[in-house]
Amino acid sequence: MPIEIDPTMHPDLAPLAWMIGSWAGAGVVGYPSIESRNFGQEIDVTHDGRPFLMWTSRTWLLNEQGEKERAAAIETGFWRPQPDDEVELLLAHPTGIVEMYYGKTSPARVELQTDGVIRSPQAKEYSAAHRMYGYVNGNMMWVMDMAATGHALQSHVSAELKRV
Repeated sequence: MPIEIDPTMHPDLAPLAWMIGSWAGAGVVGYPSIESRNFGQEIDVTHDGRPFLMWTSRTWLLNEQGEKERAAAIETGFWRPQPDDEVELLLAHPTGIVEMYYGKTSPARVELQTDGVIRSPQAKEYSAAHRMYGYVNGNMMWVMDMAATGHALQSHVSAELKRV
């Protein structure tokens, strides 16, 4: 599916243009300290003509029938493209965690790892993450590995989202 380029989009955003829009879908979350569950997700990616994307993600846990059970994670932040196909992702979470990711873009793919994690004194122990996003057959697919609560970096969440 071809990506339509918005003429008001800053040219530096070209490697991330496929992300712009609203996305919805489902995935699986799990970790040694939590039971694996299905979740729903909505992501909105927008721009205002400046050289960054605004990002908002909302998730909720699903029951066995696939219905919303309760709210889960929320994150908001900014994608900042850099020279030489590099990119930064700045994210804030209402749980008292702020992350700075750094990585590379390639056609229809972004791979990042945390360069810094800041936690409030009340936030859970969380030290590192690795994320990968891809544009596959018109869908956004993504995975995240996490190091937290005394566990080494390992698989935590994955999802497939459709443009809405």
